[in-house]
Amino acid sequence: MRLPSSVLAPLLAVTCLATACRDEQAGPRQKTPRIPAPTQLRTLDAAPADLTFRSGATFAGGAVVYLGSKVSPEKAAPGTQVRLAHYFQAVRPPPQGFAFFVHVVDPASGGMLTNADHEVQGGAAPLASWPVGKVIEDVHSVPMPGTPARVMLGFWRGDSRLPVDDAHAHDGSQRMLGPQLGGAAQELPEYSVPRVSQPPTIDGVLDDAAWKQAKPVVLRRSFDGSAARQRTEARLVHDGKFLYVAFDLEDPDVWGTLRKRDDPIYEEEVVEIFLDANADGRTYNELQVSPHNVIFDAYFPARRQGMDRSWDSGMTSAVKVRGTLDDASDRDEGWSVEMQIPFDRLAEVPHIPPQPGDRWRFNLYRLEHHDRRTVEGQSFSPLFVGDFHALPRFGWLVFE
Repeated sequence: MRLPSSVLAPLLAVTCLATACRDEQAGPRQKTPRIPAPTQLRTLDAAPADLTFRSGATFAGGAVVYLGSKVSPEKAAPGTQVRLAHYFQAVRPPPQGFAFFVHVVDPASGGMLTNADHEVQGGAAPLASWPVGKVIEDVHSVPMPGTPARVMLGFWRGDSRLPVDDAHAHDGSQRMLGPQLGGAAQELPEYSVPRVSQPPTIDGVLDDAAWKQAKPVVLRRSFDGSAARQRTEARLVHDGKFLYVAFDLEDPDVWGTLRKRDDPIYEEEVVEIFLDANADGRTYNELQVSPHNVIFDAYFPARRQGMDRSWDSGMTSAVKVRGTLDDASDRDEGWSVEMQIPFDRLAEVPHIPPQPGDRWRFNLYRLEHHDRRTVEGQSFSPLFVGDFHALPRFGWLVFE
């Protein structure tokens, strides 16, 4: 759905240029399994009796009623597909030229977790064609989020949305409140980062004694937490002044085309760390390194809002490639990365040096383009949505 320019960038999880990271499920836009579309508009005499969410709120001065929705199954593991069936009724001829949108959002911030915009009944039932008095059913599916979420829906045309009549039935931006998804939040992983007396040398070679003091973690597929195709191992240590991050990646084809600082390296193969030092779920930093040791860093004052690429992290990094960079004709072994990140450049750091027991929110990521086509995202804390900026799913970084 098209949105006013004032809200487009912070909401669209797939609009990567405006929002920094091209998320995993970045590559092609996330494909949501759909129920096969009918060949012509299908109507019902009434909505099913077993709706899991009932509304009755109206659009456009009472012209269209949102009867409610049915979520099945109501409880499902994060990342698995759930079926959403929405039911509407036109009380009088509906407005012309409006398309349908569905957003799954974080209730706390209003930020989008899944953009499930689609045509009603696969295009067979545009709003303007709805017969008065009949019930229209629309069925599609979305991944179950890993944190409690809310479905928002409505209709859009150009830069506007069809008005919702009751102010209590929408979110303040004409997104009708739909069913809730998810129950208790999936448990978040923790990483204990040791303080070392002798920091690692930043040369891309992970043979320093400091790394032996850190617990290795293997990244999982960010969308569902399953094992990734190519192994990525990460470690973190600190010395009171800097945070050090190491990635070791299996990769049969190490490549990259971008060479300038703050180029959109998130469009290619990259490793990333996101840091929310005061754990407020708003202000955070994003730091990335490519196989060519190109750095991208940005500051965000709120989730996907106000991205500041002029912010300089002061990060030092190094990369070691085990193979031939940018040569697809041979088989590489992989690449390794070391990052040295000054604490005093990060946003909202509670204590410098960090005190034992300080708890930050963070996540680690890798984007891998298999055969330079199919994109797989990996993370320390699985997201269960295609959005690396899903702050409620960030894990915990605990300082020793």
